[in-house]
Amino acid sequence: MNAEEYLNQIPMWTKEKNSLAHIRRFLEYLGNPDKEVPVIHVAGTNGKGSVCAYLTQGLFAAGYRVGTFLSPHLVKIQERFLLNGQMAEEGLFEESFRKVKEAADVLVKQGLRHPTFFEFLFYMGAVYFARQKVDFWVVETGLGGRLDTTNVIEHPLISIITSISLDHTNYLGETIREIAEEKAGIIKKGIPVIFDANDEEAAQVIRQRAIEQGSPFFPISRQDFHLLKATGSIPYVMELKKEKTRMVLPFPAPYQADNGALAWKAFTVLMENGRIEKKREPLLMKGMESTVWPGRMEEICPGVFLDGAHNPAGMEAFTMAASAIAKRQPQGRILVLFAVVSDKNYQSMISCLWNQLHPDLTAVVSLHSERGLKAEQLKSLFLREMDCQVEGFEEVKAAFEFLLDEKGSQDFLFCVGSLYLIGEIKAELERRYHD
Repeated sequence: MNAEEYLNQIPMWTKEKNSLAHIRRFLEYLGNPDKEVPVIHVAGTNGKGSVCAYLTQGLFAAGYRVGTFLSPHLVKIQERFLLNGQMAEEGLFEESFRKVKEAADVLVKQGLRHPTFFEFLFYMGAVYFARQKVDFWVVETGLGGRLDTTNVIEHPLISIITSISLDHTNYLGETIREIAEEKAGIIKKGIPVIFDANDEEAAQVIRQRAIEQGSPFFPISRQDFHLLKATGSIPYVMELKKEKTRMVLPFPAPYQADNGALAWKAFTVLMENGRIEKKREPLLMKGMESTVWPGRMEEICPGVFLDGAHNPAGMEAFTMAASAIAKRQPQGRILVLFAVVSDKNYQSMISCLWNQLHPDLTAVVSLHSERGLKAEQLKSLFLREMDCQVEGFEEVKAAFEFLLDEKGSQDFLFCVGSLYLIGEIKAELERRYHD
């Protein structure tokens, strides 16, 4: 059994996981590889992956060797391990797996619970990036922050908390305050924290936690930058007020300015602290401007976009961006492919989709996931909410092909609602490429 086969048979969701003390014990057995590399720790509800992508590309362009640990993956599990922005090489991936598997075999016999899916991957990441001797390790949390596996990291260089909204309420709490308290759990004593301050309730929680920890804190909101519309192939330019710096957004979505501002503030703090050489500042910016982040308002072919908006706040940001894109061809139709997992607030997502975007044709599809909402139920929900044609499909391939056939040259097709959906579309496109 190879690494991917073994990992895929570990349950993705479990009622119990190891405590941070048990996770530290596991890492100690491995030789504490997480302590060998300087870490940038990123938590939040929406935008974590985008911030990690900005940081990765900026650091790499500036000449640093950078590792990135992300979740989830879209097609291949190796996507969670990036070295200088590139997916982990198969042989090194397997080598890291074997080392963690050997440790698990020993420690389980000693009474430790077997690592969960995410824990196993985190251990592999720690081993992989320590062996690669990266200059920086960008680490994205899995779920939450305070009790997240990644919070075993004791001395990150800096912590970043992206926008916070209601998501995973069964695990993190039912209010913004409760969720913010969980996310703020990554703040360590004396370690600087940069955070999204657009939601005042969440910002108050994070600010208070930083004060308690004696941590320098840097709130970032939309008051800190201007978003300027550009011309030609460049949709937006962000002008940072304090730094008096302009950055071309490499995405057609205005919400990426929030994430870019967070990443840039992290770079300025690390430069002020001497962890990044000041002379590399132009290269950092150049790298950020060339960032690519698959599945986040990604235009895979003319007029066809993939976006992993998977909660109400993400859907709100998506519809604003999609509406702006659709104005390029006001005579064209808006087509939507939608799928969602059952533990999301899908009713709010559907309402937002209709009220903000008003699609002309929608296809809904069942996902190949035990958590996926069935197409029949989705179609019923859409017909109740929307005044447009809705078609249901059991297979993503069939739904995607149907909409591609329907799409005219002036139309726009947006695929949205779940990263599982984006992954299945990516896998289908990969099969077509190989065929």
